[in-house]
Amino acid sequence: MTTRKMMLLTLPAAAAAAAGLAACSSSGASSSPAASASSSSAASASPASSSGAAVAAANTVKTAQIGGATVLTSSKGFTLYSFAPDTPTTSKCNGTCAQSWPPVRGPVTAAGVTGTFATIKRSDGSAQATFDGHPLYTFAGDTSPGQANGNGLNAAGGVWHEITTSGTAAAGGSSPGPGSGGY
Repeated sequence: MTTRKMMLLTLPAAAAAAAGLAACSSSGASSSPAASASSSSAASASPASSSGAAVAAANTVKTAQIGGATVLTSSKGFTLYSFAPDTPTTSKCNGTCAQSWPPVRGPVTAAGVTGTFATIKRSDGSAQATFDGHPLYTFAGDTSPGQANGNGLNAAGGVWHEITTSGTAAAGGSSPGPGSGGY
């Protein structure tokens, strides 16, 4: 419990650091404001082969054993999460939420993973990757590969789940939290 409280207290600092890094690393090629007040994001569940000028290495996801479950991870080994309030066509995590839970920009692919990768259009116009209808996120509270500190957290208006290769939350989860459960 003490670790969980410490993590929740350090989230604002981690979010600020992530926002600062994102601002510093912006290339200015096609920046669009992250104004996300509108939640009428018309989703275009497009296949993962849709065009995009994003870096190829960042668009590959992998799998890893974390807490006894096989979960999807970023190309750098960070656990990918879903947000319970999301729908297959709409992300409900915008603004400050997206600072703590950065959306995985899409499209993405993963070798050897059975399931459907697609994208949705976020309220800021960017493309977010989905897996089996779940928009994908990383968590600022995971500071190194192999962690799943966000699994089971009830934060930003809903419960967060690591994405297993079956597209659902792991039974029992690797870090149980209040309100954890399936979809």
